Amino acid sequence: MDIGERLKAVRTSKGLSQRELARRVGVTNSTISLIEQDKVSPSISSLKKVLDGIPISLASFFTLEVSDAEDCPFYRADALPDIGSGDIHYFLVGQQFPNRQMCVLREVMPAGADTGDGMLSHAGEEGGVVVQGQVEIQVGEDYRVLGPGEAYYFDTMLPHRFRNVGEETAIVVSASTPPTF
Repeated sequence: MDIGERLKAVRTSKGLSQRELARRVGVTNSTISLIEQDKVSPSISSLKKVLDGIPISLASFFTLEVSDAEDCPFYRADALPDIGSGDIHYFLVGQQFPNRQMCVLREVMPAGADTGDGMLSHAGEEGGVVVQGQVEIQVGEDYRVLGPGEAYYFDTMLPHRFRNVGEETAIVVSASTPPTF
């Protein structure tokens, strides 16, 4: 993928000049120009800082079909990008929504899948509903196995993790803010 070309396409699709984006990010407009011309290759953290000025998440930047950006409020199931890694699939809703303030996911967890041995923690809030299967959720020291129709909501600064403890694929619909993807 050509990062510079993609940055320029996303920036212009949002109606931003190089100068305005540079002002928002706190860099010179020549920095933005050099990135767009592929004369400098930004680190992931530098790229994230630039994208925060648009604003667009890293995941959206890499998965967004710039030419398909439209103001449609509906999304086909096969149009949701899978931004997961490993066993769990995270299908992102509304990736093209301008200035998105939350992250909505359809999470598909095969039997035995989990978010990892370590606990997750990040700024914000998260909530969700188990649609299918049995999901063990740990928030801090509290554990609970939730089944279809049961839900959760918590401060994501609390360490947390998810694990499919059932024998079938689990499906969860979740939302978090601010958007992490």
